[in-house]
Amino acid sequence: MNTLNIERKEGYAIVALNRGKVNAINQEMVDELSETFQLLENDETVSGVILTGQPHFFSAGLDLVELIQYNKEQMDNFFMSFGSLYVQLLRFKKPFISAITGHSPAGGCVLAVTSDNRYMAEGPKYVIGLNEVAVNIQISQNLTEVYAYWMGEGLAHRYILEGKLLSGEEALAAGLVDELLPLDEVLPRAEKQMQQYLKADFDILINTKHKVRKHLLDRLDTNPAESLKEASTLWWKPEIRTKMEAYVESFSNKKK
Repeated sequence: MNTLNIERKEGYAIVALNRGKVNAINQEMVDELSETFQLLENDETVSGVILTGQPHFFSAGLDLVELIQYNKEQMDNFFMSFGSLYVQLLRFKKPFISAITGHSPAGGCVLAVTSDNRYMAEGPKYVIGLNEVAVNIQISQNLTEVYAYWMGEGLAHRYILEGKLLSGEEALAAGLVDELLPLDEVLPRAEKQMQQYLKADFDILINTKHKVRKHLLDRLDTNPAESLKEASTLWWKPEIRTKMEAYVESFSNKKK
């Protein structure tokens, strides 16, 4: 794997995003995450998975610097595969925990909200949230459903339309994360919770997870192609493209 590190422990696995300093999401990372979670779901020696990042960044979201260079076919494929990964993670039957080691905006938040628990590094500089509106990317109906599942429809509605990024304290108050901890305690806290899950009978645990998620899963669009086509079409809208290219240029200049 080029974008992930996988560590196997007794009864569970830790999947660490490992793509540069900020773990920006590109096609390769999406493909490797999908492959990895499929393998771990089918692996009888693995009863749960923890997804984590690197110090200060869980994931900074989509790699706009790379994605802006994709042609239409590549971009259509990216939207479809990222949308499919999101649903795959939501339907992951085993215990799944996110150890959020720092920033987790946009695409990073998309990954995190699919998990059963989210433990986040404390500190005013770390943010999490779905700020797609603010960065001119169309959000899917499926994604709005899970945001509302965790924080309630009214708050989710308001935060999504505002494109709001939440501080750790705001995310905790909204129910988006379970607990805030010092950075070096985030992964150990996730492992402690995973070990607690593994004490339960496995069949009872996965059956119960399915039951508590049933209403959410029943609301998902089972044929999201039209929504993803909409996102791809808007990606190529000239005025949006101009804004995005300006953003990427300003971001690239800051790195020089």
